Amino acid sequence: MEYSADDIAAARSLQIATYIYASMATFWIYDYACSLHEEWTFLLLSYWSKVKGMYIVTRYLPFVLLVAKLYMSFTPNENTGKCRVLDNVDTGLGIVSAVCSEGFFVLRTYALWNNNRILLAAMLITIPTFVGASIGIAFTTNAPATYAISAIPGIVGCYQSSTSFRLFIPFLLLSAFELGLMMLTLMRAIQSWRRTPSRLHVVLVKHNVFYYTCGFLFSVANIFTSMLLQYSYHTMLYDFQFMILAILATRMHRSLWQMSMNRYAYNSCGLVGIPMSDMSPVNSTA
Repeated sequence: MEYSADDIAAARSLQIATYIYASMATFWIYDYACSLHEEWTFLLLSYWSKVKGMYIVTRYLPFVLLVAKLYMSFTPNENTGKCRVLDNVDTGLGIVSAVCSEGFFVLRTYALWNNNRILLAAMLITIPTFVGASIGIAFTTNAPATYAISAIPGIVGCYQSSTSFRLFIPFLLLSAFELGLMMLTLMRAIQSWRRTPSRLHVVLVKHNVFYYTCGFLFSVANIFTSMLLQYSYHTMLYDFQFMILAILATRMHRSLWQMSMNRYAYNSCGLVGIPMSDMSPVNSTA
């Protein structure tokens, strides 16, 4: 039986997507196994707080997201309606994961600026606006989209056969948000460079800049893949970005917590700097 060039291209995209999602799951499991001791030390010894709850969601939500993607990729499914439901679940989980990951660094940036109320008001306006716009665009784009399965036997999975250029807008908003926070971090670092900053302050700045740079580059890559690629290709990097940002956010949070614990053990008077539970200002020097 002869298949069209579109059928072959769609089948190839589904196969590549399956390989990528399997690789992502392997990478996540490897990262979790390598940090298992640090993970459970943090979970058992750290105090319960809202930030710790956000950590747990950020850390383990990518696992649920990857399970959903692998189910879509490896399970034969001729029901396109089921594909739509699974895709919407995946979109929702991805947005929640991104919001939680960004939340850590929003709090850090707020702390770097000494809990500035003007900055807090700007964030309280910007964050709900961007998140609401992203949710609205993502789900209104998925609702009318047409889903298809491969016409070639043995190729499982489904994909959006009709795409919309609007899918790049959430990543455009995310890249603008991260660029703005990175500029705020650099401004604060420049303002304080003449003083002798604490080691905690230096680590916060380095973490923030590295995270925002990675998030910005991933967002730009997703903007181009959303606009230029077809079949399964245009969504391949979505979940990869969410997973990498979650790993960075949780690893950096554990690193900051371990540093605070070391300072506590060294200083009998208690923690110096900011405990992540309340995100107090970080102007104190080591």
